[in-house]
Amino acid sequence: MLNLILFGPPGSGKGTQAALLVEKYKLLHISTGDMFRYELSNNTELGQLAKSYIDKGQLVPDSVTISMLRKRVEDNPDVGGIIFDGFPRTVAQAEALDVLLDDMGTSVSYLISLDVPDAEITERILLRGKTSGRSDDNDPEIIAKRISVYKSETTPVFDYYAEEGKSLKINGVGSIEEIFERICEEVDTL
Repeated sequence: MLNLILFGPPGSGKGTQAALLVEKYKLLHISTGDMFRYELSNNTELGQLAKSYIDKGQLVPDSVTISMLRKRVEDNPDVGGIIFDGFPRTVAQAEALDVLLDDMGTSVSYLISLDVPDAEITERILLRGKTSGRSDDNDPEIIAKRISVYKSETTPVFDYYAEEGKSLKINGVGSIEEIFERICEEVDTL
C-alpha cells in the first residue's frame, strides 16, 4: 500500500499535485480540513464531539482527528493507498498516524515536501488572491506569517520521518507537469 504525506507551504501546489497523484496511483485523498467539514456538516457523532471543542474555542484533540481518519480509511478498504494532505502537523500526530497505519498492517511510505522559495510562494498566493476571494491571499504580511507558521510547525514532522529515511524534498518550482514528474520519479522507486 502506497501511503504519502504531502507537505508544502501555502501556495506550493499541494492541492494540484495531490489531485494528480490520486489519479495516477489510485489513492484515497484525505484532507483533514475536508474531513472536519464533512463530519460537522453531517452532524455525525465524531462531528458533534469535534464541535464540542470548537464551540469552546479549543483545538480538537488529536484523538478525535485520528478517529475521523480511521473512519475515513475503514470506509474505503479498496484503495491502493492514501495521500494525507494537511496531516500530520505535529510529531504527536505523526506518531498517532504511525500507530493507526500499523494497526492496518501498513505504514507511511514517504513524506513529500514541495520545496518552494518564500518569494515564489508570496508571488503565487498574491496571484491566486486576485481570484480566490480570500482576503489573506492579498496581504503580503499575512502571507509571510502563514509561511513562518508552516515552517515552525512542520519542520519537526519532516525531521521525524527523515530519521526513518522517509522524508523527501522535491523542487516545487516549474510547471505543474515538471513538478509532478519529479514526484513520480521518487514514488516509482518504491
